[in-house]
Amino acid sequence: MRREYRSPRRRVRLTRRGRLAAFLGAVLALTVTALLLPGLLRDETPEQPRRLLIPEGWRAGQVYEALDRELKLAPGTARTAASKAGLALPAEAKGNPEGYLFPATYPVTSRSTADGLLAYMVDTTHRRLAARPLSDAAASLGMTPYQTATLASIVQAEADTPADMGKVARVIHNRLAKSMPLQMDSTLHYALGKRTVDTSLADTRIDHPFNTYSRQGLPPTPIDSPGMDALRASVAPTPGNWLFFVTVKPGDTRFSATYREHLKHVAEFNRLRAAARKT
Repeated sequence: MRREYRSPRRRVRLTRRGRLAAFLGAVLALTVTALLLPGLLRDETPEQPRRLLIPEGWRAGQVYEALDRELKLAPGTARTAASKAGLALPAEAKGNPEGYLFPATYPVTSRSTADGLLAYMVDTTHRRLAARPLSDAAASLGMTPYQTATLASIVQAEADTPADMGKVARVIHNRLAKSMPLQMDSTLHYALGKRTVDTSLADTRIDHPFNTYSRQGLPPTPIDSPGMDALRASVAPTPGNWLFFVTVKPGDTRFSATYREHLKHVAEFNRLRAAARKT
């Protein structure tokens, strides 16, 4: 039987420097493991942002309430934040962000704050108003961005459908050109803090800066947050000679160039409202 020759094992001995390097390597490995282990044990999946929808036509008060609910803040917190956040508003706004809280869907995470979201909304409004061709069209009409937002907010509130926005804007421009009071119910309702299609004779007589029945020109501030359709319509109104309009029923807004024609449409509106109350 043939015997296999094996050489004797050679024992490897570390030098003093080698032993020190091995020791330091072991310490480094333990340190890295200690740092990484908590992260490995936790779920490192990125936070999925929630979505906060600010609809077109909302007033600032409604936006504040939505922020308080979404961020689980005490009622009134967002309103207070708006007054203290130093928002980048035009001088004409005098610190009032009405009309500059752009309607859109905003991402919200656990790090979101009321003042941060409000600043984002205001910045979005500035960018929309400064974008061409909207800014060029406004300049051609001699309108400042703030005037554009104010006029668009009325269009947003008054138009029954997006298709009517251009005509509503034309009525406003025609009345301004003739130095006629705008006589917009939406500005009265804003002054009274209500939302309705009914306006009484007493409402039209209130002494208020937003009473466009008794005061000429645009109201002092926007009355809601207009969307892009309303902004575009405000600087590119539909051609026409209309001075009056009334929404007789949903989807049926009648535009008139004369007061006599307008009265006929108002009578139809009143007839339909009376019939609806009876049923």
